[in-house]
Amino acid sequence: MARARDLRRSAIEADLPTLSEEDGIRYLHFDSQWIQGAMRIARPSELVLAYTQQMMAWLMFAPSGARDRVGILGLGAGSLLRFTLRHTRSPVDTVERNPAVTAMCRAFFRLPGSARSVVEHADARDWVAGPDRAGRYRALMVDLYDSRAEGPVCGDPAFYRDCYRVLDSPGVMSVNLFGRHESFEENLQGIRSAFGGRVLCLPEIDAGNTVALAFKGDALNLSRQELLDRAQRLESRTGLPAKRWARSLLVGASGV
Repeated sequence: MARARDLRRSAIEADLPTLSEEDGIRYLHFDSQWIQGAMRIARPSELVLAYTQQMMAWLMFAPSGARDRVGILGLGAGSLLRFTLRHTRSPVDTVERNPAVTAMCRAFFRLPGSARSVVEHADARDWVAGPDRAGRYRALMVDLYDSRAEGPVCGDPAFYRDCYRVLDSPGVMSVNLFGRHESFEENLQGIRSAFGGRVLCLPEIDAGNTVALAFKGDALNLSRQELLDRAQRLESRTGLPAKRWARSLLVGASGV
């Protein structure tokens, strides 16, 4: 979610997604001033928006294997899904409430057709509450905004407790929060409560997004050198600025 530089409105109803293009990048948005996703047309698996890059920081703490499932709550333009399928061997379950978003992604954002990928149309709150999902996921990425983009649409303590429950141990959740919205502190407190305070935040980016990382089990039990080594490998493999993230997180980890 980032402020659009040149937003061209073409949707009459707010729940209908639309798109625009600029400088080789295709943007997904609703009838508002906020971009909800982006894809570089020439390199669709690249993460264009800085906050989507940060959402992948969980890979430093819980590197995924072939049998480790990853969950994504909120499809957007499919950026997290495309990147995860390219850079991991994990099966990925994505939850999207709005079928029109999925249709837009299939038509214009190269939604991957992969045996490892399932997109389910459901309410994220109901999905994480499902009793059959306990302990199934190594990582969970939560990016839940509606057309108004006024803070996460799921952010109460019960929701985050269910997110904790669906994670395996060790497991990591990354959450896109909006640091300049009144919901920020309430969401952060709910995450801290659900995860026993084992939460770190990456530095806020220019658009106001703050990505929080929450840890289950011993996912956070890394030495300084282990984290830096993992960050180096991740950056070499994916191009993500993981070394910078690791240094920032080490500063904040003393309070966890």
